[in-house]
Amino acid sequence: MISLNDIERLLSPWQSAYSDSTLLSTGVTALHLIGMLVGGGLALAADRTTLRISEEAPGKREWHLGELNAIHRPVLLALTLLFVTGIAMIAADVKTFVTSPVLWVKLTLVALLVANGVVLERTETALRRTSDSAPQGASEKLWSRLRVSAICSIAVWLATLVAGVFLVNAA
Repeated sequence: MISLNDIERLLSPWQSAYSDSTLLSTGVTALHLIGMLVGGGLALAADRTTLRISEEAPGKREWHLGELNAIHRPVLLALTLLFVTGIAMIAADVKTFVTSPVLWVKLTLVALLVANGVVLERTETALRRTSDSAPQGASEKLWSRLRVSAICSIAVWLATLVAGVFLVNAA
């Protein structure tokens, strides 16, 4: 079985490069923050619009569903950037981060973001497929689920940001 010390030895070239280069460590941190700003910003803006438009007439709602569909790719790309840069930062000081409970809280929050994103995407897809011939309350149930997903998204994005700040300060 591989120990934490073995992993640390394996990552020692990266740890040295990261700690010896301000440009590298700053670049990785900046990319991580860019991922959070872009992904979280787009998601929060879409969530805000979802909460506002969910009470509007169906025609306006349909437009928003197209907008939500267009947001998925950039948010997923930003989450990918967050994941890659997060791994790079963890690898730079693996012993400190892997043993930090705050890291595991943050990773749990990221998993919740992804799970909520799946619910949001499936609900949005179901709403786009819902026709006028659907049972009377079907569309409203889906819009209600979309509202709950938007509220959860806002809360988890913000909690993830706070966990990241705690993680940096705890390291």
